[in-house]
Amino acid sequence: MSNPNVKPAEGKLGVLVVGNGAVATTFMTGVLMARKGLAKPVGSMTQYDKMRVGEGAGKKYLHYKDIVPLADLKDIEFGCWDVYPANAYESAINAEVLKEKDINPVKEELEAIKPMKAAFDHNYASRLDGDNVMVGKTRWEMTEQLRKDIRNFKKEHNCARIVVLWAASTEVYVAPDEKYHYTLADLENAMKADDKEHIAPSMCYAYAALAEGAPFIMGAPNTTVDIPAMWEMAEKTKMPIAGKDFKTGQTLVKSGFAPIIGTRCLGLSGWFSTNILGNRDGLVLDEPANFRTKEVSKLSTLESILVADEQPDLYTNYYHKVRINYYPPRNDNKEGWDNIDIFGWMGYPMQIKINFLCRDSILAAPLCLDLVLLSDLAARAGRFGTQRFLSFFLKSPMHDYTKGEVPVNHLFQQYVMLKNAIREMGGYPADEAID
Repeated sequence: MSNPNVKPAEGKLGVLVVGNGAVATTFMTGVLMARKGLAKPVGSMTQYDKMRVGEGAGKKYLHYKDIVPLADLKDIEFGCWDVYPANAYESAINAEVLKEKDINPVKEELEAIKPMKAAFDHNYASRLDGDNVMVGKTRWEMTEQLRKDIRNFKKEHNCARIVVLWAASTEVYVAPDEKYHYTLADLENAMKADDKEHIAPSMCYAYAALAEGAPFIMGAPNTTVDIPAMWEMAEKTKMPIAGKDFKTGQTLVKSGFAPIIGTRCLGLSGWFSTNILGNRDGLVLDEPANFRTKEVSKLSTLESILVADEQPDLYTNYYHKVRINYYPPRNDNKEGWDNIDIFGWMGYPMQIKINFLCRDSILAAPLCLDLVLLSDLAARAGRFGTQRFLSFFLKSPMHDYTKGEVPVNHLFQQYVMLKNAIREMGGYPADEAID
């Protein structure tokens, strides 16, 4: 069964990554190795997951690619922007996530991926100090240059389509402001006025991508596309947007474990989460203004799963705290500790401890692949604006807060949303409910 409204995945897919650090190079290296048959893309739903389509006698369990036309790994062409000039091979070695023996077989391909000059503002990530940046450009000029970069890449690499993925650092928190971020006209005026306070560099990338007919994915907690002006831009350009922040370690645990407490009708007194990590992400997040952006995204998960209004006896006034500590010796090997204070029968207290020694980029890379392939699919299916079905992969799913919409953070409900969207794009009925 196929859906005639979904265009086939013909030609090359250009994947332009903002950032060429640990996450980006782990993603690129893994895809290049996997398509040579030298590594397995473990953790990728698009490569491994099987889901049911059809019901009764006609039901089948199929891989996503057998339901919808996904781009093949062989058709992907990588490019990137970064503040540091190192090519993807040098950067992969420097990141120390992957062993050299797992990078060297694709060394030549990685060396050919040289970062374009970043649209960068030191005030948004004060801990980064690279010189591969656009100099003396206003926000609008940066955006125009990025558009040119996208067009040039598309032409030089003979790509049929482009997807732009943010895998760079967390910027300083930009609170959505009705004066600048609520209409496209106001946003464009602020960009043209070079309003550095209200226009983050990431907004230039998102605007440029959408203007060039490329879906945009926000893999950090930045407010970038999570503003009405960008929703309007996505509608105008008929392009999908998704965000925000890859759901890799601790929040994945939270969105999967909180439903255990809720489903079993146990009470919650408090949930304390702390992390230690030492990569460039940790360095940037060591700055309080940057951590604020992350904190906003990490805190929102629990409150929409364990809701006081629905179960006042169980979830009134629990204490939820999230901390991230920069600890260089760990590099990319992040450690997340969760201490959960629960109570049961007659209010008697119990505790749960979860210690997740995860590798941040190893968990993020398959999410990058899935988000890229599914955003490209959504664009070919004519879906535009916020792609809520991609919430499964994201820590702080985008939602229309101007209308009081509450995002779905419950991992298994998010999984149903993902499957239903794929069913629909494959020409099958969406046949699972999330209530």
